[in-house]
Amino acid sequence: MYYSSRTRVRPYMKMADLIDGNPYLLLMLQHFDIDFRVSDLTVLQLCNRYDLSEHLFVSIANLYTGAITKGEQRFTRNDLLHVIGFLKRSHNYYRFDKYPQISSYIRQLQENHPEKELKLLEKFFNEYFTEVREHLDYEDEIAFPYFITLLGTEQQNNPQEVYSSREYSDHHTDIELKLKDLKNLLLKYVKINDDLNLRRKLFMSLYELEFDLYIHSLIEETILIPSGVDIEREQHA
Repeated sequence: MYYSSRTRVRPYMKMADLIDGNPYLLLMLQHFDIDFRVSDLTVLQLCNRYDLSEHLFVSIANLYTGAITKGEQRFTRNDLLHVIGFLKRSHNYYRFDKYPQISSYIRQLQENHPEKELKLLEKFFNEYFTEVREHLDYEDEIAFPYFITLLGTEQQNNPQEVYSSREYSDHHTDIELKLKDLKNLLLKYVKINDDLNLRRKLFMSLYELEFDLYIHSLIEETILIPSGVDIEREQHA
């Protein structure tokens, strides 16, 4: 059976069929640290094998398919620890996979077409990814340790006096938005003849990075932050 990329993921569906319909789900599996050899397992069977709640897995999978569930959802503390692990692994993907890949494509284009615009393009992307790194470092060093502490203890000594989920929400930015400017430069203004193969690889990498950064932000905004606010509210009731 073949499912389209907009198919709402259900626990009874086979994971291999869902991946056929939306290969971006491979990124989701990687961030969950799940092997791609899913055999004929259903979503529920896969979750059981990896000790994940089907509710969390399906919720995130539906973000990747675009079938976003409206309304408030409740997640367990164990779910949220899995979310933090997911987000940390996505950080490694941005730092050590996509950034070097995109930088390499831009440098190759620059070598093949030594125009001034491409040097500016490289400068633009490097400055952009410096901002991304700062965002990721903030999450790794401040936000995630706070949430891990929040989730690990039933009663704490007024954690909101030092930090809170709302403070993280105020600091939170949509780090994927500036990639649209970079794509527009390539699509509308930077003139390059030929090299279609390399240019396509660059575009696909940019689109993949933009998409996953968007999902990354959605997970934080729709799962991690609201759940953190609820836990803080319970502890201070």
